[in-house]
Amino acid sequence: MSDRAGIFDDISDFDLSGFAPKQGKPAAETPPEIVRAVSEASSFRSREPMPATKDEPFKKDLRRYRTGRNVQLNIKVRAETLRSFYEVADREG
Repeated sequence: MSDRAGIFDDISDFDLSGFAPKQGKPAAETPPEIVRAVSEASSFRSREPMPATKDEPFKKDLRRYRTGRNVQLNIKVRAETLRSFYEVADREG
């Protein structure tokens, strides 16, 4: 068989009678408390942010200073280097 079968070659065997709009009212929503209980019981990981812990290496404040600089510098450093970098930035303004 060297030819590919066409999808619209013989449409007489299509039975589309099973496709119809749903009838009746939509199912009632499950209360969020029940969803949370079931998800916690099955060890589902939540996407909600976790509260900050003391184990975090450094939490920086948002800085929205407009300086006219528009080139980004990305470097990979240790946590203590990042902390000292932001201390210098805060001190120098």
